[in-house]
Amino acid sequence: MSASLERPDAAGLLDRVLDPGSFASWDVPPSYAALSTRYEADLARARERSGRDEAVLTGSGILRGRRVAVVVSEFAFLAGSIGVATADRIVAAVERATAEGLPLLAAPSSGGTRMQEGTIAFVQMARITAAVMAHRAAGLPYLVYLRHPTTGGVLASWGSLGHVTAAEPGALIGFLGPRVYETLHGEPFPAGVQVAENLAAKGLLDAVVGVDDLPDVAAQALDVLCAVQGVPAQPRRGRFVSGDHADPGAADVPAWESVERSRRVDRPGVRELLRHGASGVTPLSGTGDGEADPGLLLALARFGDASCVVIGQDRAAQRVGRPIGPAGLRVARRGMRLAAELGLPLLTVVDTPGAALSPEAEERGLAGEIARCLADLITLRAATLCLLLGEGSGGAALALLPADRVLAARHAWLAPLPPEGASGIVHRTPDRAPELAAAQRIRAADLYEDGIVDAIVPEEPDAADEAEAFCARVADVLARELPALRADPDGRSARYARRAAS
Repeated sequence: MSASLERPDAAGLLDRVLDPGSFASWDVPPSYAALSTRYEADLARARERSGRDEAVLTGSGILRGRRVAVVVSEFAFLAGSIGVATADRIVAAVERATAEGLPLLAAPSSGGTRMQEGTIAFVQMARITAAVMAHRAAGLPYLVYLRHPTTGGVLASWGSLGHVTAAEPGALIGFLGPRVYETLHGEPFPAGVQVAENLAAKGLLDAVVGVDDLPDVAAQALDVLCAVQGVPAQPRRGRFVSGDHADPGAADVPAWESVERSRRVDRPGVRELLRHGASGVTPLSGTGDGEADPGLLLALARFGDASCVVIGQDRAAQRVGRPIGPAGLRVARRGMRLAAELGLPLLTVVDTPGAALSPEAEERGLAGEIARCLADLITLRAATLCLLLGEGSGGAALALLPADRVLAARHAWLAPLPPEGASGIVHRTPDRAPELAAAQRIRAADLYEDGIVDAIVPEEPDAADEAEAFCARVADVLARELPALRADPDGRSARYARRAAS
């Protein structure tokens, strides 16, 4: 068996994920109600086969220097199934993690409900879910690592509630167990559907990660999710927030020139910003509900010492025929919920030629998703910062705009439609787009004067010609702005007062 497909048992997983010798068990001997003779025999065989007293190990340990709580299934014990005693152990561990303020790493591998116990075992999934949601409500991270196989009620409860969810390579993951499907339908379940890699591609998982890579991936995510930031002074409103040697006159280029510069194929976008300006980047994938959109990037990241959730419109994907659709906006709303729940600031990056214009987008509720993004962002219980990085066209741009602070790159712009489209409406021809761009006051300098933007990040003279330096400059600004916003919750009133949000 290759290393990439090696599947350790519960103890083996803990040995490879936690720092050596750091695991401390929280388990107490299980207690069972009256058992049938057959079930007693099943339990005895399970103990002998697995070397464990139940289908889960719980405790605490050190993960790359950080203390965490762990809940790990043992599949060799009755297929990792969940009975009342199993649930008692899980709930006790989750509640202890919450009481001690520890992040929680769950690594299920289970066939689901323990059939020997029937309905009483089935309803334990609700108990476990309640404990997990109380842990999340306390603002504590919950990471999930789905192992082979994870099916049934476990996947439909505590296996699907992670802030970040990864899976073993090649793992079987599905609500309906293949054996159950074949029993009910008389034919095998279609191949390739319930496989980790397919589910990641569909936006149900954030990553597929080998067990030996899990410690670094989990530690990187926790570095952001558990960050405690300082309280620097609130940045003041000012035209330029970086680049003392910038040429102020360069900000006064015609609006159409900014539009053309923003459309250069070599202009850096959100991915380049993260690559050259951020650290601890943990990409997250999709909505978690079976939808993904390559035009919308969701990630955890750190700028300097400032951790945040990033929602960024990916210009490269949109430029090759993948405009942002309803699914992308639902991914954005997942990021908003994550920031609010964990008390992290939210950074939105606007860089879009416009949302998808298609029958499918209409039928899947594009307008409603824009409205819900606006509503969620305006009322979000987290500090927010918006960066206009390039193009800012239409409802897709507006959906990520209302924030406590709004910054703009010098050649970024914001408009209800691309200038060519607006010109077509007003002048019946796209040829007067430069004239209309100027009249609509769409460029960063105009947005600043109109109170829509708080500050401008210089380009010297064009971000495309200085990609790494520009990204570093933006990152330096974000590193100052993000923690200041976190320390100033009263600043959220700006979302309501800002002309762009009214």
